[in-house]
Amino acid sequence: MSAWKEKLRRVVTVEPVIFFYMTSTFIVTPAYQQMIITKVCQELLKNDTICSNPEHHKGDEEVQSTASYILLLFNVTLSLVSIPPAIMLGSWSDRAGRRWVMALPSMLSLLSGGLLLAIDLLENISVYWILMAAALTGLAGGHVSIFLSSFSYLADLTMGSSSSRTLRMAVAESMIFVGGTVGFLLGGFLEQEFGLKAAFGAYIVCHVLAVLYIALWLRDPITGKNTHIAPCTEDTVEQGSHVNESRLFILKYAKLSLKAVFKRRSGQDRLKLHFLILCSFINNLVAVGDQSILLLYLMYEPREFTTALFGVFNSVRMLLLGFGLLGLFPLLMRCMKEMTLAKLSALFRTTSYVLLAFSSNTWMVFLVAVVGAPSGINQAVIRSLSSAIVGADEQGAMFSFSASVEATCILIAATIFNGLYPLTLPTFPGMPFIIMAVFMLIVLILFQWISEMPATHPRLVLSD
Repeated sequence: MSAWKEKLRRVVTVEPVIFFYMTSTFIVTPAYQQMIITKVCQELLKNDTICSNPEHHKGDEEVQSTASYILLLFNVTLSLVSIPPAIMLGSWSDRAGRRWVMALPSMLSLLSGGLLLAIDLLENISVYWILMAAALTGLAGGHVSIFLSSFSYLADLTMGSSSSRTLRMAVAESMIFVGGTVGFLLGGFLEQEFGLKAAFGAYIVCHVLAVLYIALWLRDPITGKNTHIAPCTEDTVEQGSHVNESRLFILKYAKLSLKAVFKRRSGQDRLKLHFLILCSFINNLVAVGDQSILLLYLMYEPREFTTALFGVFNSVRMLLLGFGLLGLFPLLMRCMKEMTLAKLSALFRTTSYVLLAFSSNTWMVFLVAVVGAPSGINQAVIRSLSSAIVGADEQGAMFSFSASVEATCILIAATIFNGLYPLTLPTFPGMPFIIMAVFMLIVLILFQWISEMPATHPRLVLSD
């Protein structure tokens, strides 16, 4: 029984962690967006009857614009607070183990969920308290810490098997979309039938389940525990005050992350790694921008989506993205190279954003989900190729740097898309999605550049 349990632990690892976290994220994202819109409406229009029903105010430009700017502040806060922990947590996990880093975001998200629930329950509380909820979520790095610890865990587990690593990372990546499917369906149902309070309650439950799973089931891989990072000279210089030790702690792990990414490597591996991180940055920039304005865009005329229809659309979209990774990707891997699949994925994603920009009715919006089904493949390939370039003792450090770069996406995407959307609203509301399509074309060009580079060498590191 014990041997069977250990085998199962190697098969079912970080996937439920990503699933619970992403389910909670996709439950809460439309919920807090709707709460912002409602509270902004109440402050501007002073009419509870109108503001209690999104159907009555979703076309109001002033409500849309103000809500968009508050969402911008929310994302800026989340991004700025997330960057410092994202920089150091990956390198720390190389030494201390992955599980603590996985558990921290859910622990702080419990506090954030409690605050969101309080904001919804207290009618007179300012909508700007939502920025505190963003700060609490960001203190442990948010979703970027979940990703860096989870994919570092899988890199440890699949060390020496590149094909197995790519497929395992694809399965883990698919949990983002499976969680999205469940999250949007469940969130839409809860909001429509029981209100926002039920959605925030479900968000809290997901994080409780994630913490319990990590504590009771997950074990750090042996390779992760046996990996030791040589102490930096700063650790041995002096062990005076606790303040100095804290500074050295932060600097040491930041330095390890930078070293993993910028050290010299054989052939063109260092440049390839930089391009892959840039592709990951753009992918996340577009994904964050998408979620930041999609609800506002689809509720605006002539699409005029309800909250329930928005939940259905996102569920279908996520379900097809998950199918692309779980079903389509392993099948196509038998006859096509992974980089070719990554380029096709970027091309389909570009097309889907162009179609979304010009969608004027429900069926066109749902066609976007079909066209964009293979879109998730390219990020799974990026993670696999990146982890193949660095060594066993650099996985967390590399993913930490990549995650800290991704954390800046929240700030940059919010600035670009939440700032641009109100400006283009009177003329062409779909313009932000055209910008997203242009970004994905840049990813396609970078993929082509990477594919023309020599194959990754077996981790030979040149001394500086």
